Amino acid sequence: DRAVNPVHKPVWISAVMLPAFIRCLKSALGSFTLLVALAWPAGATEASVEQWGVFDVSFFGSTNGNPFVDVQLSASFSCITSTVEVAGFYDGNGNYRVRFMPDKQGQWHYTTHSNRPELDGKTGEFTVTAPAVANHGPVHVANTYHFAYGDGTPFRPLGTTSYNWAHMVDALEEQTLTSLAAAPFNKIRMCILPKHNPESANELALYPFAGTPPKAWDFSRIDPQFFRHLEKRVGDLRDRGIEADLILFDPYDKGRWGFDRMPAEVDDRYVRYLVSRLAAYRNVWWSLSNEYDFNKQKKESDWDHLFHVLQDADPYDRMRSIHNGFLIYNNTQPWVTHASIQNGAAVEDAGRAEMYRDVYRKPVVYDEVKYEGNIWKRWGNLSGEEMVLRFWQGTVAGTYVTHGEVVTNEQHTLWTSEGGKLYGQSPPRLAFLRQVLAESPATGIDPIDKWQDSNMGGKLGEYYLLYFGKQTPMSWPFELYKDRIANGMKFKVEVLDTWAMTITPVEGEFVTKKKDNYHFVDEEGRTVALPGKPYMALCIRRVPEPADSSLKGVPLPADVPPE
Repeated sequence: DRAVNPVHKPVWISAVMLPAFIRCLKSALGSFTLLVALAWPAGATEASVEQWGVFDVSFFGSTNGNPFVDVQLSASFSCITSTVEVAGFYDGNGNYRVRFMPDKQGQWHYTTHSNRPELDGKTGEFTVTAPAVANHGPVHVANTYHFAYGDGTPFRPLGTTSYNWAHMVDALEEQTLTSLAAAPFNKIRMCILPKHNPESANELALYPFAGTPPKAWDFSRIDPQFFRHLEKRVGDLRDRGIEADLILFDPYDKGRWGFDRMPAEVDDRYVRYLVSRLAAYRNVWWSLSNEYDFNKQKKESDWDHLFHVLQDADPYDRMRSIHNGFLIYNNTQPWVTHASIQNGAAVEDAGRAEMYRDVYRKPVVYDEVKYEGNIWKRWGNLSGEEMVLRFWQGTVAGTYVTHGEVVTNEQHTLWTSEGGKLYGQSPPRLAFLRQVLAESPATGIDPIDKWQDSNMGGKLGEYYLLYFGKQTPMSWPFELYKDRIANGMKFKVEVLDTWAMTITPVEGEFVTKKKDNYHFVDEEGRTVALPGKPYMALCIRRVPEPADSSLKGVPLPADVPPE
């Protein structure tokens, strides 16, 4: 009985030994990826993988010609009435793979299709089991402006950026993973093609194409070792509960390697190969380009085309976006799942941050709002306070914000470029924000009264976050916008110091009474005392009504358009 081990060398084991071999292999691979033998012996324990895990089937085929271009391989995966078509890829040394993420539990079957007889018509089956506790599935858009995992658990992006972290030496990459494990971030933006640093003359250890650096590439041949390393790091992120927001193209090469000016057919082939290799990882997002408009080698129609190639190749419909420099892409296009925006000024004020929601009517992620740092460039010298303020302004606006850091240090690394350690003051404060959001409504934070009081977000009638930013009030008169509010409703209030990371409950309850056509106040005119310092917030929650309450079951006033 023949099997294939993790380094693709043939070994021979008996059918009696096979179940123990499978258990060892699943343990070694974190129980997420299972390499399937070329021929499954009758009577042996069948393969299994958890729901939303990675099922990886491998075959040996010809190495003649150029397998990256000449060989077509795909497979049909079926479970009851569902069938998913998945493209395969060549992994070098005669190894061909098809990688699949099953989205439902039960018995699955597959059949391969290829223009090579030795790869065509291969069949097999496997069982998909319940997902592990930490496996919530892939992220998708939920409630128009927000996100959720496949099992319905809310996903509230609190991201960071480290463009080249997966192109560093192993020790630095492992240090980055250690830093992420202790940080609050659940999404990271990272480049697939290396981002050239003009201040460094060092060549990288791995490149995506066969050839000799800096420019002698055979664009018709992928270097599988590069992508094996990349997928390992994507898996490392998945195992830590972090979404990998993969940037497919970037404009920073500027002719150094030529990856920013490849022929159109190479771009297409690269995108398809990348999807066939990585789309099965449930934590993958696609960002078509960083600062796409800075790439003068491509027109807007080229980006439209690449979006179509990406969408057509991806059987899982992963999150898709494109990041702007000065010119914002038309994010209303149906192939864009969410808007990835660079605009540091927008999140200085919640009212400005909210406007993109009205334009795009889909989730808005401010993926670049400048960076916390101390370098001379204006995009890299935010204080920790300014970075945290941008997160809170974006939050109450019903949007999401991404962190970046360029703090000089003894390692001579910058987090946003190379990863390593985090030195800034914002990450602990962002962990505090994540704690607050974990107790917010599952449907997401939305603007409450965006036409007048844009610094309050939440869920009408239930939950409110009021952020004062740089204001330093000594008190706040309890006052809620009218929608979904009635006389006699009770609320509890907590005072949040977003910089000192403290939560102070306010004694007693606030009971609503109509004030005018737009607001309800406390029936006794109570106010909330505040310390007169910046970066304060209030969390206001409705107190559930007892079963015998006169308000129980009474319909609340309907929402009406603003006058």
